[in-house]
Amino acid sequence: MQRRILIAEDSDKTRQQLQTLLEAESRFEVVAVADGSEALKALEKKSYSIFLTDFKMPGMDGLELIEEVRRREIPVSVIVMTGFGSVDKAVEAMRLGAVDFLTKPVDADHLLLVIDRALRERGLMDELVQLRLQLQDEFSFQNILSRSPRMHAMFEMIKNVAATTTTVLIEGETGTGKEQVAHAIHEASKPLRKGEMIAFNCAAMPENLLESELFGHEKGAFTSAISQRVGRFELADGGTLFLDEVGDIPQPMQAKLLRVLQERRFERVGGTTPIEVDVRVIAATNRSLERLVRKGRFREDLFYRLNVVKMELPPLRERMMDVPLLATHFARKYARPGEPPKNISPAAMERLLAFSWPGNIRQLENCIERACVTCRGAAIEPDDLAPEIMTSPKNNAVSAVDLSKPLPAVLNEATATLERQYLIRALKKSRGNVSRCAKICGLSRRSVTAKLAEYQIQKDEFKE
Repeated sequence: MQRRILIAEDSDKTRQQLQTLLEAESRFEVVAVADGSEALKALEKKSYSIFLTDFKMPGMDGLELIEEVRRREIPVSVIVMTGFGSVDKAVEAMRLGAVDFLTKPVDADHLLLVIDRALRERGLMDELVQLRLQLQDEFSFQNILSRSPRMHAMFEMIKNVAATTTTVLIEGETGTGKEQVAHAIHEASKPLRKGEMIAFNCAAMPENLLESELFGHEKGAFTSAISQRVGRFELADGGTLFLDEVGDIPQPMQAKLLRVLQERRFERVGGTTPIEVDVRVIAATNRSLERLVRKGRFREDLFYRLNVVKMELPPLRERMMDVPLLATHFARKYARPGEPPKNISPAAMERLLAFSWPGNIRQLENCIERACVTCRGAAIEPDDLAPEIMTSPKNNAVSAVDLSKPLPAVLNEATATLERQYLIRALKKSRGNVSRCAKICGLSRRSVTAKLAEYQIQKDEFKE
């Protein structure tokens, strides 16, 4: 297979010599340009495996070119050459993303060796990108990311319930993504439900305004009712109404909510005309409604009306295999404008895996967002993480065991965590060399490459 190589060189003689040399290798398709602006146009127009650029050119020099290639996230391996070589320039070029640095006059044999090495690395990087895309598709459902078998079982439940109008109850700790699951159910229900999803936090509204917010009111219904107001149930007609923190609804309102769920009919406050709606209700709570029923703080009949299909979201500490996947996703989400996403160093990832995450996914997201703001290098290091992450003792594996899951599922998750740690240690010992890492692991190079992509491990971070 022919590989494309782009040359940027302002000297006509040198440019022609390099093009002739590389075109003599029938495996290369070579394009040569005279300056940085032409090079960027060429890189945007076609894909290239290798970009061989002069360091000192009129207009945009080599370093500026590398910065622009990195900013635009163009997948190409950059080799810099110059007649003004120095250690400082070489270090700066490598820091910005160049894979190698050559001094003029360029030795032909050495240049071909450098290009061959860069092509091997580029092939592996392209393979990793494809594997990551495949893994992203495999572990993603309606914008929810997870490798956990327990979450994948929930994905199947969402697909099954989406085609119905059944009421759903979602229970889970704060920050586990209950509203995101509600959105997933709503999106999966299209085109059956053509309306919007209306979200309402029952705990954020004073008791005296709750009825008006849910059902609306007529003009003059009370002192401040200067006009008619449409409630959340009407707004969600034909769609989904998401009632968050439903366990905080006062008991007088619980009776009215029960009636609406039974009849799908209500009157606005101060009104007498019944209004019928076609609404799928999804309720969520961070407390056990069953426990509230036993304490007499939640109506039993309303509980059974809401608890038709129940989904329990596991806390993040019970699905630690998702931490690398989610952390990498958040690093992409909070990348600085015009800059590539930050990598997460192995040492930082170990700290993330050692933390118990009482605030669950929301806390992890905040942690990575903060790290992206404070990090000055290309990779997030332990010092970039929040102080509580660094000072927290490591997880107690026994106390973290989730007894609601069968033993095989627990063992699968534990195996995945151990496998990731083993790969990191093997990469450290092999200094990022995948072939040597494969020998240590007793696996094929292809298997190790696939596992590195699966666990979001960057081998380049282990090179010295």
